[in-house]
Amino acid sequence: MFELFEKAVLTALGAAALTQKKGEEMLQEMKSRYKISEEEGRAFLERIQEMARTGQQRSAEMAEAEVKKALDRMGMVSREDFDRLERRVRALEALQVQNVTPEPENECLES
Repeated sequence: MFELFEKAVLTALGAAALTQKKGEEMLQEMKSRYKISEEEGRAFLERIQEMARTGQQRSAEMAEAEVKKALDRMGMVSREDFDRLERRVRALEALQVQNVTPEPENECLES
């Protein structure tokens, strides 16, 4: 019976993280309803919370990967690339103000 309850809870929780308060409430209900010990209840609650954290991390990683793929398909540059190009433009503008001709860099000539 307890295993069935555990599977139902795991299914219902999915990747959602349990708050400490909700976890404590759930632990108290399990103790009274299923006559489990404090130790068993805490162990179960810790497993559930760890699974939720792991699921949440995996979901975030998957979402980030999908966003990166979408940005690549749209031809968007990364923040790092944008910042690098912005620094380069500012440096070139500063040289222009000083009437200095910059030496060309290979990466700018490859367009």
